[in-house]
Amino acid sequence: MTGVRNGGDLVVETLEALGAKTVFGIPGQHALGLFDAMGRGNLHFVSSRVENNSAFAADGYSRATGEVGVLFLSTGPGALTSLAGLQEAYATGVPMVVVASQIPLEGLGARRKGMLHQLDDQKASAANVTKSQRLIQHASGIPSAIQDAWTEAISSPQGPVWIEIPQNVLLDPIMVPPVEDALAEAADNPPRVELVREAVHWLSEAKRPAIIAGGGTRRGHAEKSLLSISEKLRAPVICTPGGNGAFPWNHELSLQSWIEDQYMTELLEDADVLVVIGSSLGEVTSNYFTFEPRGRIIQIDAEPRVLESNRPGLGIRADAGQALAALDEALVSADARPDWHGRAPEDLVKDTLAKVKARLESQDLAKELKFMADIREAVPATMQTFWDMTISAYWAWSCWDAREGQFHSAQGAGGLGFGFPAAIGGAVGLETTGQGGGSSRVLAVSGDGSAMYSISELATAKQHNVPVTWLIVDDGGYGILREYMVGAFGKATATELARPDFVKLAEAFGVPAVRVAPEDVGDALKAGFAADGPNVVVVETLLKMFAPTHLDV
Repeated sequence: MTGVRNGGDLVVETLEALGAKTVFGIPGQHALGLFDAMGRGNLHFVSSRVENNSAFAADGYSRATGEVGVLFLSTGPGALTSLAGLQEAYATGVPMVVVASQIPLEGLGARRKGMLHQLDDQKASAANVTKSQRLIQHASGIPSAIQDAWTEAISSPQGPVWIEIPQNVLLDPIMVPPVEDALAEAADNPPRVELVREAVHWLSEAKRPAIIAGGGTRRGHAEKSLLSISEKLRAPVICTPGGNGAFPWNHELSLQSWIEDQYMTELLEDADVLVVIGSSLGEVTSNYFTFEPRGRIIQIDAEPRVLESNRPGLGIRADAGQALAALDEALVSADARPDWHGRAPEDLVKDTLAKVKARLESQDLAKELKFMADIREAVPATMQTFWDMTISAYWAWSCWDAREGQFHSAQGAGGLGFGFPAAIGGAVGLETTGQGGGSSRVLAVSGDGSAMYSISELATAKQHNVPVTWLIVDDGGYGILREYMVGAFGKATATELARPDFVKLAEAFGVPAVRVAPEDVGDALKAGFAADGPNVVVVETLLKMFAPTHLDV
């Protein structure tokens, strides 16, 4: 060790001063200055096997802990491979700081010098999947740039922020003193007073108020205010897949998360004032754009581009937590007397949930209902779960009671491969921050198709002895696409997959694995939860989705 500090040291020192504890990523030639500096610092590094999975892991770390996920990337192919993972974080509003290396300064400017990994404009590639992009061209700018990026990442709407630093800026000796402190505070994003006043006026006069709680409700930690407002108004609340867990599942005003059922669509359409929090009323939430509300809409979102993107309404650009706190404070706690055509909202909620249950039970779905119920019964109440884009997850979007844990899925961007690497990041985060309490173990759920996107991360889980149980539901192909194609065209094309023996494959990585019948999934999961380190449970079964209701309208 020479004792000479460089730009890489400034990156590590600044991140540590901001509170970072863990970094995800993969080393690369232009990024060696970053990794060399980590050897002199206190950051814990988790090396994934594919950069896309590194991005998912940093995302999962942030979702599980509420802290900023940090990602180190190499130049060119490494940086580009991360983009699909970053799209999920960007779409869902997950705060991350991404530090990518760059070719030496002399190669920048779109000159074709033939340098390894050279791109015309690397940060432009990240423009669609990050809040902003910065190129740092001198070492003295590193601490401030990272501090600014961190501030932007945690300011609502939260999201990933991209920084890139050329190889020579990371490696050259510096005269900048060690970073001793760095401060990043989320920018204030309160609602405007006149909008709160107008929203309160609408709600005070409403006879049939209802609430849709989207992912922004959870990102803004607005759960307590949401519960208070719902009870003051006696307003039924439904959670979107991203908002799952924002409202108590068994509350007498909870419509749970059956957002794709026409009975729910009809109830929400009948509301005379509909409060939409942290949701664009997009494809799934609108029951595939069949939703035709007849009342007025109050839409609250930190992202101004979301407001009125699908429906006109009173748009309130604000952090969900701040907006709901302001509404809650302004709403008078008088006895609400809602009137749903002569019915009490609590009775309406109960009857609507009963109708949904009856609809499901009228279909040939006994296996699916029991399978999901068995998983829910096996999973401890406080355990966090991470779901890939697979049939089990589509069921979970509607039927999963998060209880005291948290529900995480890839519904933001909808890319495959999220579940397992995000769960690895989540478990590492809970261990690192001490938030896991008695156990930092998490559950990941994938199909066989999505599992192959992240199968290499079994090596990561084994290397770091991560307490993650991975449930792989193996139906021999892309199950949901098979179902869509058969429904639309009478046959499926290119959906069937040759796949490995997942048990033997996991064991080849040194990870214990077991194959069980669907009816034994609960016991297998409980055994996995009681074990140490990573383990895999494989269930070979063909699950069906409940019949769509939006096609019947």
